Amino acid sequence: MAKKKTTPKKSEAGYAGFPTETLEFLCGLRANNKKTWFDKHRSEYDNHLMGPAKEFVDAVGVKLKKIVPGIQALPKVNGSIFRINRDTRFSNDKRPYKDHLDMIFWEGDKKSTGSKMFLRISPDKVYTGAGFHSGCPELLKSFRVAVADEQSGKELASIAKKLRKKGLELQGQHYKRIPRGFSDDGPAGEFLLHDSLHIVTETDPETACESKFLDNCVKVWKGLMPLHRWLTDNL
Repeated sequence: MAKKKTTPKKSEAGYAGFPTETLEFLCGLRANNKKTWFDKHRSEYDNHLMGPAKEFVDAVGVKLKKIVPGIQALPKVNGSIFRINRDTRFSNDKRPYKDHLDMIFWEGDKKSTGSKMFLRISPDKVYTGAGFHSGCPELLKSFRVAVADEQSGKELASIAKKLRKKGLELQGQHYKRIPRGFSDDGPAGEFLLHDSLHIVTETDPETACESKFLDNCVKVWKGLMPLHRWLTDNL
């Protein structure tokens, strides 16, 4: 990673991109994932990670509302920005911090919405995507019902076909067998093997520091809007 620090001019979207120090902080945290190191570098976390992240959420919210008027973009931790602290209570991995920055944007109730737009910035890649990640049995049940329904299943199959023509992969297959009580002979039967349904695009980490980064993220989300809309409307 280049050590040269840049301060790009703001784009028309009003966001200049993350500073290179954001990636440097995440790389440092990955190599020194300890509370003593984090405490020593707390000002870098505040100024080079959280500060730019809040500015990004504010700026992207303005853009996304033009596409999805009801989108929620809250520039705070536990809003659109995930906590940097890891929950290690039930994990064998006791590293206290995440070495990446996660953000999400959603419609309606945050916990029960069928789809979220998401962004991860890590030292390895930038991941931008949208879709459904099941953490709720009721959501998974409604997903299966919508997939199996003739009309909504046909709509999903059409959306999937168009997205695949663009070279996008619909991820989330988890099961080897169709769940009991369902049949795979519907137009979207393949997705009954999924416990989630999402699409993720990847770019190099340095793209987060470009002045066009915000616009590029919005472009990705706009392209995934048919899937987001289907999930939001049906789940």
